[in-house]
Amino acid sequence: MPPGRPKVPLIISDDVKLQLESIANSRTLPYAQVRRAQIILMSAKGLTNTAISQQVGLSISMVGLWRKRFIEQGLMGLYDQPRPGAPRTISDDQVAKLIEKTLKKKPEGTTQWTCRSISKETGLSKSTVQRIWQAFNLQPHRQKHFTLSTDPYFVEKVHDIVGLYLNPPDKAMVLCVDEKSQIQALNRTQPVLPMGLGYVEGITHQYVRHGTLTLFAALDLASGKVLTQCKKRHRHQEFLQFLKHIDANVPQNLDIHLVVDNYATHKHAKVRNWLASRPRYHVHYTPTYSSWLNQVEIWFNIITQKAIRRGSFSSTKQLKDKITQFVKNYNSNSKPFAWTATADSILAKIKRFLQNISGTQH
Repeated sequence: MPPGRPKVPLIISDDVKLQLESIANSRTLPYAQVRRAQIILMSAKGLTNTAISQQVGLSISMVGLWRKRFIEQGLMGLYDQPRPGAPRTISDDQVAKLIEKTLKKKPEGTTQWTCRSISKETGLSKSTVQRIWQAFNLQPHRQKHFTLSTDPYFVEKVHDIVGLYLNPPDKAMVLCVDEKSQIQALNRTQPVLPMGLGYVEGITHQYVRHGTLTLFAALDLASGKVLTQCKKRHRHQEFLQFLKHIDANVPQNLDIHLVVDNYATHKHAKVRNWLASRPRYHVHYTPTYSSWLNQVEIWFNIITQKAIRRGSFSSTKQLKDKITQFVKNYNSNSKPFAWTATADSILAKIKRFLQNISGTQH
């Protein structure tokens, strides 16, 4: 069969590629826009229209249409043509300048743009700015916090811990262990106003502190049950006491695999000696700044949301009783968390993130 008509080369700059990847990976933009961005990215890699159509579920002619639109109009070509009605009052150039100012410049004297400040700067109305920001998924008022691990054995530790989660060893028990420190016993200075029809629960922001507790917890990977102890402090002495509490409450005929972070108390000499004298205990340290790998952190978030944050406690004893009651009820209906991420998927996600932040540096 003779070759078809040759395609016009599709070449994209690094900045445009970064914006396309942001659209293609978005979970909030319309799916049609996401799919069009994916078409352009695949086309830039050299895939044929036929191969792309099979992957995205569109006809070959539609793939060719969006490819042509992008070559002729750039990013704006991926958006639907205006419907019949009043003519546009905002030009493509104004939209492009607004986006560029939002992404690459900061307002004088402040850290981020607001609709009103950039509206005053560009001469566009506040509602127009809002619509354009929403269309391009721009949110200058928001931030995502992150800390990258500097652990030289990060990859090995991820494979080790995720391997425990997805393929637990036979005749062994996997426990995710950590402590939640400085839990405050806060007593609200005024009564809580109960929720009613048309209004939410009311709570005063003023409170009196009545001390703090540290909650030690060990989450059983297989059953989802949690073993806990409340202590006044979180030194190595308290952690060692909790390890002894674990030892007294787990089957004696099983090996115990502990997933813990790199907190100093977990690596104290006395703790290491205690573990070394018990060969059935195996410790798996999470990489630095990677507490998200420890499943007990998920449970800490649950107890914080359901039992601690909105509570009012007149003493640490009352706080401890509340925690004990919550743990009792939780364990009576516990289920293991469903961990589905593989080590390779985690590392691939981190690689994509690193590529994105390296591409935005100036």
